[in-house]
Amino acid sequence: MLLKLILFSRADRLAVRFLHSSLSRPMVGWYVRRHNIPLENWRSFRSFREFFIRRRPNGPVDMEPGHLISPCDGWLSAWPIREDSSFFIKRSHYRLKDLVQDEELAREFQGGDCLIFRLCPSDYHRYCYIDDGYHRKCNCIPGTLHSVQPIACETYPVYVLNRRCWTLLVTEHFGPVIQAEIGALVVGGIVNEREHTRFHKGMEKGHFEPAGSTILLLFQKDRIRLLPDLRDVLAHGGEHRVTQGMCIGMQEGLS
Repeated sequence: MLLKLILFSRADRLAVRFLHSSLSRPMVGWYVRRHNIPLENWRSFRSFREFFIRRRPNGPVDMEPGHLISPCDGWLSAWPIREDSSFFIKRSHYRLKDLVQDEELAREFQGGDCLIFRLCPSDYHRYCYIDDGYHRKCNCIPGTLHSVQPIACETYPVYVLNRRCWTLLVTEHFGPVIQAEIGALVVGGIVNEREHTRFHKGMEKGHFEPAGSTILLLFQKDRIRLLPDLRDVLAHGGEHRVTQGMCIGMQEGLS
């Protein structure tokens, strides 16, 4: 009820204005200390938003052909897409056609895999491409802005309610992949850098505006195989810590 009141009163928009202004600058130091972020130059940021969308230092990216990499820093979970194009996350039931609002496209992912990357407050909120390929149109769906914390995901099907932007990526090694960026409470901004263009593995795709958010990767049936140590954790509904560019699996059939 409190969440609905916040959304109805537009208090979330006032919060966004504040985070973009210099008045939010004192929050940066508090945020860095609270979340133990190893950042020495935090005093150089002019606003909380400027700090939040800071660029990620260049890190290692697994460039081996056929290796699946994480598009971002965060916590990974995995769920099967059923033959009716639906999937369960926690206690919420989702239909893929509701997520992308395209029933024909949803049918193409029957029996596939859904990977969810939950970004934390301490993470860099930028994300990259998982393979070489072609980026088609960005499809943005306004939605609302619910929290994407686990307790909220257990109560509401937030991924089909929240503001989101999804793209069909035609990848070289994993076939058609749907990547969806999901906004969260106070997080309205999903900024993708390009569309209708080719991309390369590890190239930055875009970033989130404040505060926490989620990325979904949807694969068609028999396209990917996660690493064994990840499968053991994720098979029981758990989460595994990942970093952008690290190998989390490979193309099905690749030894």
